[in-house]
Amino acid sequence: MIDSSGAQVVLASSSDDNHPPENITDGNSKTFWMSTGMFPQEFVIRFAETTNISSLTVESYNSMRFKHLRIEKNTSQSAAQFEPVTQEEFERTEGHLQANAISLNGCSATHLRFIIAAGYDHFVSVHRVSVQTS
Repeated sequence: MIDSSGAQVVLASSSDDNHPPENITDGNSKTFWMSTGMFPQEFVIRFAETTNISSLTVESYNSMRFKHLRIEKNTSQSAAQFEPVTQEEFERTEGHLQANAISLNGCSATHLRFIIAAGYDHFVSVHRVSVQTS
């Protein structure tokens, strides 16, 4: 599993000084990135090397969670020319941190782009992304 070891956020569509994008990969569910409103929002994670990913888990909190998430990947050294991997719809839940497991079927990626197309509130929070390698 990869949390912060070898992975880093290299792009985020918004940033809050108190909740920066780097919190997504720090391995701590108590810290988080918070968008600054409006959709879509996105962030890109880069791995130290091309990685075979069987699944990933995205953690978010109750009403500050996303409704529609699209994940794209690439295998180049630059964060450009992504191809679709999956998209997910999430139900609204209240009152607790929620971990959403998403299968990526062993795809290879150097970068993963997470596009949050819609949320249940004006803002969304992402507490952690954990990657299961194959």
